[in-house]
Amino acid sequence: MTFRDAVLVAATVAVGLMAGLFFAFSVAVMPGLAKAADRTLVDAMQRINAAIQNGWFLLVFGGSLLLCAGAVVLRLRDGGRGPLPWVIAATVLYLAVLAVTFGVSIPLNDRLDAAGDPGGLAEDAAGVRERFEAAWVRWNLVRTLLCTGALGCLGWALVLSGRAAAEAAIHTGRM
Repeated sequence: MTFRDAVLVAATVAVGLMAGLFFAFSVAVMPGLAKAADRTLVDAMQRINAAIQNGWFLLVFGGSLLLCAGAVVLRLRDGGRGPLPWVIAATVLYLAVLAVTFGVSIPLNDRLDAAGDPGGLAEDAAGVRERFEAAWVRWNLVRTLLCTGALGCLGWALVLSGRAAAEAAIHTGRM
């Protein structure tokens, strides 16, 4: 395996982890919290938003973009053939994930956190939830679709990369 293939594999794994995280929120976490009381949802999401700010998450979240960009740079000499267009598409899709995260999701999380302790919200817990939940769920679905699209593009780039390596091995008699 070449270094550029290793970077492509690493980008695929990292983006896959992010797609899985967004997917889990879309199909399990938020539907589960939808059935919870207002204060429970506010409290749970405040705790999740605090817990997710850790080194492992930040490494994969930011590393996904760096690995995708690195895969593009390492594939530039392919002259636009093979995996390059798919790696570029994945990078653009992941950039869109970041745009949604920084433009919508984080501001919603910040407003939720600014609401304060859910125990002290009294009747306003319903209002805090109303201003947060529907928008956050909708935009997380957008992130899920974008990130899953990026993962699909990287998966196809891996297929094309493997085909190119096999063809090269056949032509050079190494197979």
